Amino acid sequence: MHEYLITPLDLAEHLLSTPPVVLDVRWRLGDPDGREHYRQGHIPGAVYVDLDTELAAPPSGPVGGRHPLPAIEDLQAAARRWGINDGVPVVVYDDSGNLAAARAWWLLRWAGHADVRLLDGGLAAWRAEGLRTTTGEGGRPRAGTVTLTAGNLPVATIDDVADGDALLVDARAGERYRGDVEPVDPRAGHIPGAVNAPTVDNIDETGRFRSADELRRRFAEVGIVPGDEREVVVYCGSGVNAAHGIAALAVAGIDATLFPGSFSQWSSDPDRPVAPGVQR
Repeated sequence: MHEYLITPLDLAEHLLSTPPVVLDVRWRLGDPDGREHYRQGHIPGAVYVDLDTELAAPPSGPVGGRHPLPAIEDLQAAARRWGINDGVPVVVYDDSGNLAAARAWWLLRWAGHADVRLLDGGLAAWRAEGLRTTTGEGGRPRAGTVTLTAGNLPVATIDDVADGDALLVDARAGERYRGDVEPVDPRAGHIPGAVNAPTVDNIDETGRFRSADELRRRFAEVGIVPGDEREVVVYCGSGVNAAHGIAALAVAGIDATLFPGSFSQWSSDPDRPVAPGVQR
């Protein structure tokens, strides 16, 4: 198994022996029906996770953006509801190339649960291997006893980002980065100085992560290379897809920091400048 990823066949084998906790993180911007998608078909034994209420605190605009990090005690209570115990492996997936599931991957690691992997290719890859899915609500797992502590991965505050010392990466689609459109946040454009590396380019046409070499070449095109002493800080709209960028950078051998408030926090503060176009 990869340190950060697991294949469908490897997961299927583990489910037959020493099963990990499997989390279904079905979420897309503008689609509130993740639980219904889960009911229509999910990996046997997977527990549905509500990103908006379990992987984030309530929206707080200029204070924390649309998906602030949850309080550690709230995250721990949720992780125990999902059946997680200390030392037990966790596998997370969704149906969108792990663009949402990466939030759970990053958040649990930030909270000190190190053995968390993304199902490479998500639910589509599972089905492509001919593996079984099940429908309905799924069973309620036995409550776990995991103990979580905040701060095991680095985060950047809005003031850290404003200092401008880091290499800042905007993981949103190009049209939002350039300011051509802005469907959600108060202002269009990007944080001045940020380069654009859209999360959708981290994966291939099957939804699987590109190889480490491909990812390194891709990030090198925007000035991000292994061994660079500058801190790499990743943001997106609200800190969800940015976690996918951090996972892709990790596969490429590059450590990165999350800006949880992301553009939703930055653009909510009228005193913070935004830039249009492309940063070279």
